[in-house]
Amino acid sequence: MNNFPSRETVERIKRQYPTGTKVRLVRMDDACAPPIGTVGEVIGVDDIGSLLVKWSNGSSLNVVFGEDLVEKI
Repeated sequence: MNNFPSRETVERIKRQYPTGTKVRLVRMDDACAPPIGTVGEVIGVDDIGSLLVKWSNGSSLNVVFGEDLVEKI
């Protein structure tokens, strides 16, 4: 079974989080995740709907669609 979002969903995410959008981390299940509350800037969206984020602490971990959570600020 394919757990990847549809092309339409990825396009919606790209419209919702254009390059330059500021986000704050709410949840990320990764041992190397930035601390909750870390602010970052969206630098793109990949083909599976993950947000590519440049975090203020220097991290560049992606926000995985359906797993992690950020809020726009």
